[in-house]
Amino acid sequence: MNFFKKDKKTESKNPEAAKPRMASHPELKMADAAPAGRPTAPQMGMPNQGQPQNILIPNVKSKIAVASGKGGVGKSTVATNLAIALAQNGAQVGLMDADAYGPSIPTMMGAKEQPQTSPEKKLIPIVRHGIKLMSIGFLVPDEQALIWRGPMLHSAVRQFLGDVIWGELDYLIIDLPPGTGDVALSLTQSIPLTGGLIVTTPQDVALADVRRGAAMFDKLGVPILGVVENMSYFACPHCGERTDIFRRDGGGKFSEKLGTRFLGEIPLDAEVCTAGDLGVPIVASHPDSPQSQAFHHIATELVEELDDQDSDDELKII
Repeated sequence: MNFFKKDKKTESKNPEAAKPRMASHPELKMADAAPAGRPTAPQMGMPNQGQPQNILIPNVKSKIAVASGKGGVGKSTVATNLAIALAQNGAQVGLMDADAYGPSIPTMMGAKEQPQTSPEKKLIPIVRHGIKLMSIGFLVPDEQALIWRGPMLHSAVRQFLGDVIWGELDYLIIDLPPGTGDVALSLTQSIPLTGGLIVTTPQDVALADVRRGAAMFDKLGVPILGVVENMSYFACPHCGERTDIFRRDGGGKFSEKLGTRFLGEIPLDAEVCTAGDLGVPIVASHPDSPQSQAFHHIATELVEELDDQDSDDELKII
């Protein structure tokens, strides 16, 4: 497996390009942003020609992308706790960190070691809390800034799918970076996504950006499985009184406007943040807490939505 191969002609002409840039995983090779076709959006309404086929991860049943359209809404927190909740319910789950610029999964899942490689030169996922993990954060030093153009991100996405031994999974949760850029486009070109999950907070300033994330899924032909509202309210730890710090029901109204399922709301709580910083997400560290129950509710709603989609597909086939 070659991560981001160098062009040998370029390497021979430019001796500086041949020098190693960092001490990183032996299977990770940095490349020049040399000519490579920039991915283009899939053609909607076209026949199967050019559409992504499930050849990179054929043994993964459901591929779910978690997006927000903006940073700071707790997307990675939702992705990690959702993955653990699904696994605690008996599913085989993988979690792929697709944020090359700011990978959060290693910290949140308490995994800092580099993955091993198989005799076939494929990466073996690191396992934490019953979840198979892969992140660029496992392959490069924490202090290394990745300054990559679109073609390099496209290569990384494809290799994180096809050159990782994911095995048989019920769900692969893919934590997308904020925004609507190259990674989402590359992902939809590489595999047929089962659907996308939108994470937002209740206030209008967040919803304005999250709408762009929903529009991205729509433009790429990816079904939206539902909306999760994070930091919905603050529950007083002493009396239990609810305080709506960021207004109320923004996520619910947004899901109604999209015509999709509202998967649930997650209260604002310091324990959720602390658990993530310690590498033991709240669903694993405090499985009976109200916050964990909220994530389990969202996992249940998500599974029901997937079952409903499967039923609709069967009716169409009939």
